[in-house]
Amino acid sequence: MGDLVTARLVLHPMTDAEAERLVAGEPDGEARWAPGYPTDGDVSAARRLLNTWADTGDPRPFGNYEIRLREGGQAIGGLGFHGPVDENGSVTIGYGLVPAARGKGYASEALRAVLLFARAHGVTRVKGDADHDNTASQRVMMAAGMQPVGQDERVRYFEITWPDTTADTGPRP
Repeated sequence: MGDLVTARLVLHPMTDAEAERLVAGEPDGEARWAPGYPTDGDVSAARRLLNTWADTGDPRPFGNYEIRLREGGQAIGGLGFHGPVDENGSVTIGYGLVPAARGKGYASEALRAVLLFARAHGVTRVKGDADHDNTASQRVMMAAGMQPVGQDERVRYFEITWPDTTADTGPRP
């Protein structure tokens, strides 16, 4: 599976070896990490990815992606699916950037690309959430087309849905 490329970013699907190096805090010879990368969230996501590999095998294309700048290739964050597509065609996503990369529209750009990718791969709903005080993340999801659908005492929930284009809607004999 290849990289997803946007105007300013490369979303690189993480391999198991890359996840292991990220958890260990050891970039390979080709990786260029921005200051502050990986964040605690990136390490946690890489651990979840490694557990998935151990339990059920390679989750790609619905695994983790390292967010890299196209210019220079520096890793500035991560974006990932929290599991495979469920029986209803739904997936949950999460993302994060190093502090120096925030406020530049990178998260919205990356999320839009992953939403298009998910839709092209038959996903009918993408869900996400953000803490009430994380208004920046809430704005990212809304900028990418996700809408608020509820909340609890801790988080606001967002989603975007598309019709199931794989359903047979043709005439019956």
